[in-house]
Amino acid sequence: MGVDMGEPRGTHVPVLLERCLELLAPALELPLAVHVDFTLGLGGHAEAVLERFPDVVLIGLDRDPEALEHSRRRLERFGDRVHLVHAVYDELPSVLESLGLENTGHGRFHSGLFDLGVSSLQLDEPDRGFAYAQDAPLDMRMDQSRGSTAEEVVNGYEPGDLVRVLRTYGEEKFASRIVSAIVREREKGRITSTARLAELVKDAIPAAARRTGGNPAKRTFQALRIEVNGELAALESAVPTALDSLAPNGRLVVMSYQSLEDRIVKRAIAARARSTGPIDLPVELPGTGPQLRLLTKGSEQASAAEVEANPRAASVRLRAVERLDDGAARERPRMSTTHGGRGRLRPGERQEGEGR
Repeated sequence: MGVDMGEPRGTHVPVLLERCLELLAPALELPLAVHVDFTLGLGGHAEAVLERFPDVVLIGLDRDPEALEHSRRRLERFGDRVHLVHAVYDELPSVLESLGLENTGHGRFHSGLFDLGVSSLQLDEPDRGFAYAQDAPLDMRMDQSRGSTAEEVVNGYEPGDLVRVLRTYGEEKFASRIVSAIVREREKGRITSTARLAELVKDAIPAAARRTGGNPAKRTFQALRIEVNGELAALESAVPTALDSLAPNGRLVVMSYQSLEDRIVKRAIAARARSTGPIDLPVELPGTGPQLRLLTKGSEQASAAEVEANPRAASVRLRAVERLDDGAARERPRMSTTHGGRGRLRPGERQEGEGR
């Protein structure tokens, strides 16, 4: 698909923009700060960072060439402060290497933002096939230049594999019923449109279950999108890699929109926010102390006012961390290494950030 050089359809409102800037500000104010936007999209968050922090250099990643082209035009006024790269967020190490940001052992960027899930551009343009409420070809690829489409998954996967996809990535309890309906339909002819798939899903789900929880097709479409784009596998690699590349006193914000994403983020953060040393020592041994300070208590949600202004913020879960200075962490007493919490837990105690 060629890049549409016109303006994107729909309205792009960055989710939790002010809260993100507030959390990232101490890192964005560091000398020669490098900010990585792992999910550039239409560039709303990136533009705000560049406007408010005039010394920051931006690295923007996106797998969607169309989104990159829109952002390139939006951000061109910032000149050589902007480096946009066609890449998935788990490709960060190779991107940093290509830009000459050598790994000194002290981190290679200072501020980072993940805004996960499907972008405004992809949702608002029906021909991309992400929206179950509008008829379009069954595509769902974030990068339409490569990979299998949702149509190929729906028509080509074995029934057992389709059930696994819907259960694992959509947490769909009626997966078997939905897949049975899909198999019957595709025996008659290929399923090629979002409207037809949404109708099959709706008819397969019991009437009582359709009365609550929004559009009955949303879990199936989520599952197919994740499968087509390999989103969770990329995220499982990307978050630990980002944390390892974050400079001391650097900050990372991650916004998730469904429980599977948030679970991966929470685990990656928790693994680095606690001590790994012996519990009975008064100070941390070198290399065993927490690497991160938690900046949020669990995950933060959007306020009612934010959701009213931007309905896409309704399901957001925000987590933020700061990378501890390695030298300071070694000198710090064990009981004061995390924000509002403890560096090492007593048996039965719960780490902050693991409550939801």
